[in-house]
Amino acid sequence: MKDKNWEDLTGTDRLIKTTCEKSFRTRSDLTRHMKTHKYENLYKCKTCGKDAKPFSCVTCGKCYSKRSLLKCHIRSHTGEKPCTCTTCGNTYRNKASLLYHMRSHTGEKPFTCFKCAKSFGHKNVLRRHMRTHTGEKPFSCITCARSFSHKSLLISHMRTHTGEKPYSCKTCGKRFGERTSLNYHLKTHTGEGLFSCVICEKAFIKRYDLTRHMRTHTGEKPFSCVTCGKTFCQKGNLIYHMRTHTGERPYPCKLCEKRFTSGSSLTVHMRTHTGEKPLSCTTCEKRFTSGSGLSYHMKTHTREKPICNV
Repeated sequence: MKDKNWEDLTGTDRLIKTTCEKSFRTRSDLTRHMKTHKYENLYKCKTCGKDAKPFSCVTCGKCYSKRSLLKCHIRSHTGEKPCTCTTCGNTYRNKASLLYHMRSHTGEKPFTCFKCAKSFGHKNVLRRHMRTHTGEKPFSCITCARSFSHKSLLISHMRTHTGEKPYSCKTCGKRFGERTSLNYHLKTHTGEGLFSCVICEKAFIKRYDLTRHMRTHTGEKPFSCVTCGKTFCQKGNLIYHMRTHTGERPYPCKLCEKRFTSGSSLTVHMRTHTGEKPLSCTTCEKRFTSGSGLSYHMKTHTREKPICNV
């Protein structure tokens, strides 16, 4: 007898589920999918029809619709990691995390970008990558309205407003807003992986920083403006300079529509809307929105006369 949930498509290898219109290639896939419909009304409120989550964590109160999800969550409290990698011995809380990790050994990257053919080991990584093509930035800062393509970038940015620095150096106590910044800082204590200048012996965490520093000794300015011929030691300085010729102002304020030539200028401008003054005078504790304002103010303490540029 033909299953009422199936509809054969002549000339194709797909079968369609008539209840939710989801498509499947094999009968076994449909059978497995049907189980999600079997239980979909089991945990619904009879009054309002909303999904119920009857399985709750006794530690934090978080609720789940499935017992298996709750069981996996409980491990975040107990620290239990029953899934072990047979190659390196690393342990994980669930099979999905272990599967993702195993791809670091096998090199398997099953998720491919249809635009550039780049492959990834996880579906979420592919989803984030796609935003480099679409330009989508779904995560917005509620303070300054800047948008970001990744949630992690937004979280990191928010710390520029809150001043939060959750990562601390156990050696000197210095704190950082990002883990990568802490990792770079730790090298200043261990000396591991530092790049040293052969002229002045100054050490750098990144090779690029050393390359850029060497130009202060050699006077090299490899980046030149094709319009006026002016040269620069850093590519970023050239890009910023080119906007004086093109008039380009790619950083718009979403609150007043004013535009700026650099991201730093926009950041300073946004403080006129938020009232934020992150820079303070070490002598009188007066606060300022920009470094130039603070520098000008400091001269009132040193009695140094400001230079007039007019």
